[in-house]
Amino acid sequence: MRYAVIDRGDELSKSLAQQFHTLAEKRGFVRHSDQPDIVISIGGDGTLLEAFHTYVHRIANVAFVGIHTGHLGFYADWKADELEELVAHMAEKPPQIVKYPLAQIEVETSDATLTYLALNEFTLKGVDGTLVAQIDINDELFEMFRGDGIVISTPSGSTAYNKSLGGAIVHPSIQSLQIAEIASINNRVFRTLGSSVLLPKHHHCDIISRKEQRIQLAIDHINQMHTDIRSIRCSVASNVVSFARYRPFPFWNRVREAFLGYDVK
Repeated sequence: MRYAVIDRGDELSKSLAQQFHTLAEKRGFVRHSDQPDIVISIGGDGTLLEAFHTYVHRIANVAFVGIHTGHLGFYADWKADELEELVAHMAEKPPQIVKYPLAQIEVETSDATLTYLALNEFTLKGVDGTLVAQIDINDELFEMFRGDGIVISTPSGSTAYNKSLGGAIVHPSIQSLQIAEIASINNRVFRTLGSSVLLPKHHHCDIISRKEQRIQLAIDHINQMHTDIRSIRCSVASNVVSFARYRPFPFWNRVREAFLGYDVK
């Protein structure tokens, strides 16, 4: 088994990374940062997002495992004191591979079309004032938006920024995207639905800039500034992200533990 480790950089995470390397070497695992089969993320959900974007070019050939070193990570299956158990499972039995949908974002600028994949969400915000944009669904006008911004989330990302905006939590088996508004302004010119919208896999939405404006674009944790965005097409990607599960951890259990804070005994 070829593996790579990405840690958060704090002392505990770095120590666990070194412990993992020691345990993995004893089991005959091969450390291979360029072409791993399994990527171990040690830290929090932000660390796993970093791991995802580090290996997004190999998304069809790699699976992720999360170890959390602070508060319960939504993507993490394992705790810091379970490292030996995890390595034993990895050495002794094949994992269940769980696949989650991703968002594909195609950004058309005055010079080029840029394509990205997002694990959690894609966020669009105005920099110098409100964002002004037309939103089309399946090439037909849906609404004219004016407000702080727009969030397009995946099902797994529905528990993140989207949830704080009042969006629905969506099970990752439902291949979809969710559109949520950030502080929309409604008047006789700009009218929005005011609630989140769920699009199935075979639908797409276009966000079309309707004025000269500086726009902050975030793909998960990666922020960019643009002055020349014409439109952005959002759809469910043909690619998926894979997680290697060595023990059951159902999605609704993750939701309950992350937000309600108790275990069922």
